[in-house]
Amino acid sequence: MSLDFQGKTIAVSGAAIGFGRAISQRFAAAGATVYGCDILGDELKAIASPQIVTDVVDLMDRKAGADWIASVEARAGGAIDVLVSNAGGVAGQAPVPIETVADTDFDRILEINLGSALALCRATAPAMKRAGQGAIVTITSGAALQASLTGVQAYCAAKHALLGLTRQLAHELGPHGIRVNSVAPGFVRTNAATERQWASYSEERQRQIVDSVALKRLGTADEIAKVVMFLASDLASFVNGQVLPVDGGK
Repeated sequence: MSLDFQGKTIAVSGAAIGFGRAISQRFAAAGATVYGCDILGDELKAIASPQIVTDVVDLMDRKAGADWIASVEARAGGAIDVLVSNAGGVAGQAPVPIETVADTDFDRILEINLGSALALCRATAPAMKRAGQGAIVTITSGAALQASLTGVQAYCAAKHALLGLTRQLAHELGPHGIRVNSVAPGFVRTNAATERQWASYSEERQRQIVDSVALKRLGTADEIAKVVMFLASDLASFVNGQVLPVDGGK
């Protein structure tokens, strides 16, 4: 058993930047054919290669997400071997008092983080069941286990809910040979949103965040990608329904 994904079909949402980009590139380097989707067309072009096929998809539209999965299966000629549901984020929102949170803002974050995962898992499951195998890895967050550093209520709620969906699907799909697990990254500076978040903290707060990590540093997107690959691989053949924090030790 190894991290060799030669001949495997991997679908990655939110592939254009950050974790999704690192995950896509790692799987491609291990021999897989990766299908990556995102709403960020220009950024997707930067990772497109013979082994990384990119599609612009707005996962706020659940039908578009399901259609994308169907198109991946058609091009691959069968079931997806690994689905990485990575798309998410705070949708450009900043923390505000709960009494001022608008329904539309709250619902948008739920849709991006939870609704997209629902659409992709729901669409991927039938072919995986017919194949009798498969792996799904969701990207939650430290915010799935405790209060979020973002301070955005909907983001914390959505990540907690995504972890619940992960655990439930592990029990539902496990009898069909499909493993469902989650990676919960700590704070990682991976894209414009996390850079803005980091810059919003005082120097003292930045030091506090780093000091709270046992390894005394922040992680990288590639370090998250390597753990995703482990959970998707045969090395984790009896790992199911688990959340693996990747946060340097809290």
